[in-house]
Amino acid sequence: MSDGLIPQRYARALYKYALEHNNATAVYDEMKQVADSFEAFPEMQKVMTNPFVDAARKEKLLVSAAGDKVEDDFRRFVRLIINHHREDFAYLMVLAYRKLYREENHIAQVVITTAAELPAEEMQKLRDVVQKAFEGYTLEFVSRVNPDLIGGFVIDVNSTRMDASISNELEQLRQKLLSSN
Repeated sequence: MSDGLIPQRYARALYKYALEHNNATAVYDEMKQVADSFEAFPEMQKVMTNPFVDAARKEKLLVSAAGDKVEDDFRRFVRLIINHHREDFAYLMVLAYRKLYREENHIAQVVITTAAELPAEEMQKLRDVVQKAFEGYTLEFVSRVNPDLIGGFVIDVNSTRMDASISNELEQLRQKLLSSN
């Protein structure tokens, strides 16, 4: 989703600039916060692409989406994209920066989806299994609940998926029955 020449170039330039100023991690944390804001409030993208919303409001929205303590590097970046009329690419730039930072720093995002909320001990066991399988990576865990799984869990790590859900087993059984006829 973060593909595209413009978002990639801006993200790469920001990453290089932030590295030079020893601020890449702080900018990464801000980018995670902004991505979470875009995901929680899809209306933000509509505001960024709306020509009737003035640049100052768009800038204020992006800066406030980054959280309470915002670094100057991020503020300068927001001003740059606003001044160059690239705010409609802001979300894609955020995703591109996050991806670049994670690749450069061997960080993998792990999404654990379960059918119901698991006790902390059970969730920790799943995290430990993933940690052993991905040694050498720093892992960022996200937990989700999806009752459609019926039971079990699904673990996504970057582009790797382990599906141990009841719904997956039922689908595999259904496929076997269909192919045997």
